[in-house]
Amino acid sequence: MVGRSAVAAFPPAPGKGALSVSALTAVVKGLLEGHPALRDFWVEGEISNFKLHTSGHLYFTLKDEGATLRCVMFRSRAQRLPFRPANGLKVLLRGQIGVFERDGSYQCYGQEMQPAGLGALHLAYEQLKARLAAEGLFDPTGKRPLPRLPRRVALVTSPTGAALRDMIRIATQRCPSVELVLVPALVQGADAPDSIVLALAHAATLHADVVIVGRGGGSLEELWAFNDEAVARAIRACPAPVVSAVGHETDFTIADFAADRRAPTPSGAAEMVVPDREALLGELAAQAQAASRALRVALQRRRQRLAQLAGRGPLARREAAFAGQRTRLTHAAARLAAAGRGRLHDARRRWEIDAGRLHALSPLGVLARGFAVCRLPDGALVRAAEQAPVGSAVEVLVERGRLLARVEGHGPGLQ
Repeated sequence: MVGRSAVAAFPPAPGKGALSVSALTAVVKGLLEGHPALRDFWVEGEISNFKLHTSGHLYFTLKDEGATLRCVMFRSRAQRLPFRPANGLKVLLRGQIGVFERDGSYQCYGQEMQPAGLGALHLAYEQLKARLAAEGLFDPTGKRPLPRLPRRVALVTSPTGAALRDMIRIATQRCPSVELVLVPALVQGADAPDSIVLALAHAATLHADVVIVGRGGGSLEELWAFNDEAVARAIRACPAPVVSAVGHETDFTIADFAADRRAPTPSGAAEMVVPDREALLGELAAQAQAASRALRVALQRRRQRLAQLAGRGPLARREAAFAGQRTRLTHAAARLAAAGRGRLHDARRRWEIDAGRLHALSPLGVLARGFAVCRLPDGALVRAAEQAPVGSAVEVLVERGRLLARVEGHGPGLQ
């Protein structure tokens, strides 16, 4: 800190020598950082020029109608903020003034921050809700229906809380045959979100038909674990439909929007998920009676129809006449078929005889008996020796094949 004597020396007298920039800045730094009012204060303004550095530090400017203030909040402090700072957001910042000597500027080093006129938790809730809704995480078309007759229900909640006792009591009263499986989880505190996420992942391995996640009532801070982004995503990732039952009827959390159904209380969740056994039995009895009545009516109608058919004399005579006609038609068809077969046999026999005659007259038939046919190169049949002079080529056809020959001489013919 620079003392009063140094301050009194400003500005230096002519001829006494000038201060260096570093020395002057050091004096300013001592004055600002040493002032009690600038060591710990709250300042209100609107965020602008906001930047989240890769290091995790926050750099921004606070402004109002007449001035601006450069600010920085280091990563260790920024990680504790429950909401996300953004341009245009009006905030209250607790910090202290420091001089950045390299740039010759002063800035506020932030220690705490909260929205002006709005609670930090409430702002964080609204920010996360808007972001996840824009992403489609709450889309109603993605909601899954609850099973009408679940066999196994997983309860993700505190093993010591009143919510568990209420759910077990209601579920047992309504339908004792439904299996309840407790998946213990922390439901309050800094470690609660991770615990709930792990419990939902474990519930997914239990082949539960439906999962109830929740706890009893409490303050906004006590219910805050159910406003965690990781919890909302774990609910959507669960393979079984999830019912959110957090707090009282007037309490709404991010988990309520992410779940497939929201119950006003843990007891209400048990009523929503577990069917009433007595009501089911009554419904089954009513359905059985309705089916029995329908069967009796249908049977009675068929009996009446049979009686009507049996009592109709003309109808019986028509049926007998029809039967006689069908018999006669059957006999006539048999006779026609027999006659057709006889005619076909006669026609086939005549065809075989004619085919035999044709074969006997056929040149092939002649060849089969050992004769041969002699032809000239132009295809003309040789009927006399003079047609084939000595030395000419001829073709001799036999039953199986042909012979190519040359005339060596002539002899007498057959008498």
